[in-house]
Amino acid sequence: MLLHAPELPGITKVASGKVRDIYDLEEHLLLVASDRISAFDCILPTAIPRKGDVLTQLSAFWFKRFDFLPNHIVATDFNAFPKSLQPFREQLQGRAMLVKKARPLPVECVVRGYLAGSGWKEYQHSQSVCGIPLPEGLQQADKLPKTLFTPSTKAASGHDENIPWEECSRILGANVAHQVREYAIALYEAGRVWAAQKGILIADTKFEFGILDGKVILIDECLTPDSSRFWPASDYAPRMSPPSFDKQFVRDYLETLDWDKTPPAPPLPSEIVERTSAKYIEAYERLTGLPLENFQ
Repeated sequence: MLLHAPELPGITKVASGKVRDIYDLEEHLLLVASDRISAFDCILPTAIPRKGDVLTQLSAFWFKRFDFLPNHIVATDFNAFPKSLQPFREQLQGRAMLVKKARPLPVECVVRGYLAGSGWKEYQHSQSVCGIPLPEGLQQADKLPKTLFTPSTKAASGHDENIPWEECSRILGANVAHQVREYAIALYEAGRVWAAQKGILIADTKFEFGILDGKVILIDECLTPDSSRFWPASDYAPRMSPPSFDKQFVRDYLETLDWDKTPPAPPLPSEIVERTSAKYIEAYERLTGLPLENFQ
């Protein structure tokens, strides 16, 4: 089914983001990835079929693969969910995770391997990315001389803001800041090697971490088309940003409209919806080597 907003009467919702809804199950949390899509910080009225399935099942794939770092997963198999959730199988199966209650860290851990997006824009003005100096002469989409850790603050609304390493250390404390930087880069490098074998370049991504029992663990999602910039290796060439496996079709379409990028956002035509859904599914199936499970 296409899920724009879960309806789980009797289950306590504690938060609702642009894509995910979070429910309190006392001992654990339930994370539900809807089919909502956002662009320019606005949630669009049109949902993307199978998007929530891709985000959940791809994250589960990476969480299992990255066994060198603890994460928040308790269960992704609906049959292992509490009895209280059984009436909601149609809404939850394949798109929901039962997770541990960690304390989220108030910093987004962004890792960049290529010069793209806001990093490219900044480089053109200051020859740096998030204040980190880079060699002159780099072109758009060039592989960076080294992988960069560029943290940002988490914004409840509007844009996240890049912060220097010193501010990250002040917010998290030096010890935790060094841990998340080390973990984020290790996760990115491991993911990049795997994806390259599947014909995908991971230009950049973001991770979220939390504290559980005094230790740093990986939470939220992991290396998905929502949190990462995936490029098909076959289309890669310096000086241009390849078409990515994400919502770029949506952004490009919206840029053609007379819309000021403030709510309410306009609906999407079926062609854009279908192409976006197909790209999300292709990313999942390329990276995992498996068909996307369909519980409908």
